[in-house]
Amino acid sequence: MNNMQLNYEIDNINSISADSLDRHDYETWINLFTEDGFYTVQSRENYDNNLPLALIRLESRDMMRDRIYGCMDTIFHIPYYTKHLLAKSLIISYNNNCIETRTNYSVFRTKPTKQSEVFNVGCYHDVWVETDNGFKIKKRNCVYDSEMVLNALIYPI
Repeated sequence: MNNMQLNYEIDNINSISADSLDRHDYETWINLFTEDGFYTVQSRENYDNNLPLALIRLESRDMMRDRIYGCMDTIFHIPYYTKHLLAKSLIISYNNNCIETRTNYSVFRTKPTKQSEVFNVGCYHDVWVETDNGFKIKKRNCVYDSEMVLNALIYPI
């Protein structure tokens, strides 16, 4: 597969990811990961200093499902809508069917009867693997730039 095709595949999966998060279609989002997929949301300061502390750390699809269950069925919070805007992915490396990419993102949040606001800005640091069902996310670290996260971080970024 050439780089143009590879970029198309990765960008398409990232678009599906953003769309499914914005529509609260979490099963689609979860299935973009490998069974042992790893998902974190971490501050840039901790990432840059190689510190493991993260706001969210999920180490499998099952943990992702548990998080979503908690968000949707057990936590009381004011509902809000998100819109993800993604830059084109930058392929950092590609060898042995393992791909590393970086993708800048911005997430806007809108609460009912409120104006939209910038909610989170950062970069996805991803590791992808090729499976029998196409490319899957093996590891996604959402590294956010802000030192503060608005209110509580409930839904995945």
